Amino acid sequence: MPEPAAPRLILVLGDQLTPDIAALKAGDPARDLVVMAEVMTEATYVRHHPKKIAFLFAAMRRHAEALRRAGWRVAYARLDDPDNAQSIPGELLRHAGAEGAQTVLATEPGEWRLIQALQALPLEVTILPDDRFFCSGAEFARWAEGRKALRMEWFYREMRRRTGYLMAGREPVGGRWNYDSENRKPAAPDLFRQAPPRFDADALTEEVLDLVEARFGDHFGDLRPFTHATDRAGALRLLRHFIDHALPEFGPYQDAMLSDDGVLNHSLLSPYINAGLLSAREVCDAAQAAFDAGRVPIQSAEGFIRQILGWREFVRGVYFLEGPDYPRRNVLRHDRALPPLYWGAPTRMNCLAHAVRQTQQTAHAHHIQRLMVTGNFALLAGVDPHQVHEWYLEVYDDAYEWVEAPNTVGMSQFADGGVVGSKPYVSSGAYIDRMSDYCGACHYRVKDRSGPRACPFNLLYWAFLDRHRDRFAANPRMAQIYRNWDRMEAGHRTTVLAEAGAFLARLDAGEPV
Repeated sequence: MPEPAAPRLILVLGDQLTPDIAALKAGDPARDLVVMAEVMTEATYVRHHPKKIAFLFAAMRRHAEALRRAGWRVAYARLDDPDNAQSIPGELLRHAGAEGAQTVLATEPGEWRLIQALQALPLEVTILPDDRFFCSGAEFARWAEGRKALRMEWFYREMRRRTGYLMAGREPVGGRWNYDSENRKPAAPDLFRQAPPRFDADALTEEVLDLVEARFGDHFGDLRPFTHATDRAGALRLLRHFIDHALPEFGPYQDAMLSDDGVLNHSLLSPYINAGLLSAREVCDAAQAAFDAGRVPIQSAEGFIRQILGWREFVRGVYFLEGPDYPRRNVLRHDRALPPLYWGAPTRMNCLAHAVRQTQQTAHAHHIQRLMVTGNFALLAGVDPHQVHEWYLEVYDDAYEWVEAPNTVGMSQFADGGVVGSKPYVSSGAYIDRMSDYCGACHYRVKDRSGPRACPFNLLYWAFLDRHRDRFAANPRMAQIYRNWDRMEAGHRTTVLAEAGAFLARLDAGEPV
């Protein structure tokens, strides 16, 4: 009789908690060993928010048990296991030796550093495409080939045609591809807005919380209270809540910010989609079904589907197309250190204080808080984009490099020179005032364009544009802005630049600003 085939190792990472992930589909439960591990290298290559670490460890433990119930052999290393090699390559080598295995099946990781680490192993490693996405890396590369510029809007339209979401044949339902112009309304406080479900910690989660508290208690972020879902059932409950209660008004209020409501109509689904507890397709299907049933208006269904089918797929394509050096790009040559206020140091800027405090407490801030408050300030102040990139990767529970780097290095910091966006996303305080209630309680006066209490965003906005005039003055989308600057009285321009410089000097000196 022929000898039984040697087992293969099937790697399942913490953001691959999907029962039919590609490596599992290619495996054989009767032969192969699934390898999962909580390791220090993944928890500390940046100092992740404790809530993110706890969420992933608890979800991984539950997923391992589900795989065992489905008939798989699973080698699961807890962080405090004495034999844990504390790295993904180390765990694979440990189990390869114990099993006599020479082959590893892996689903493509979402970060270049892990892909390179797997490729360096002295084992036969097969990395399979991650088919949880609508668009593969190869398909995105074909779409991008020969284009002078990569613009999400054109990619999004192609994805709509390919998938049929919100389509009537080859044309968009309602006759328009994009309702963004209608989705910029400020929100008002609403005591009757239904909050999303909160989940009590059971014994498994409490055990994880104690472990995270002991090992990562010095990381930025509050571990408790911990109310994340940690399994698919909880994630599905969050999806149902969003579709029924928040999606109907998601469109108009998706850019709004309120001091006492960090959620508004946002879904809070991104950690669960990015970790694999929900699929992008089922989330888009749910939004489409609600629209078809007449429960959600087109501007809300379209705005939400665009975030997943358009933006999420687009930034992943950019990340893999641009290569491993992408997070290090810095075309504007910004080199200021990330200010201590990003780690909770006192600041008189109410919008930044709220965004950072919410991030610290919940590991969440929605896209406008990230783009137009924390990101906008960092760009205007000339902060080193790699430090900004690492901060976003550390502090948010949905952050993995494939999705975070293009959003930060590209869209937020324009450090890629225009790969992701056609212009920098910068604004004065007027935008924040229009879309939030932050400014009314701020030390600074958003209407003041200069003077001791002028909003720092007002000063830094014009200083940024003046500093980078050679790069942006010819940009068609920015020409009018420069004309406005040039029409200002020369003495006022001089005052603004001097006051912006003085503000940055105080920032560099570590003074509260």
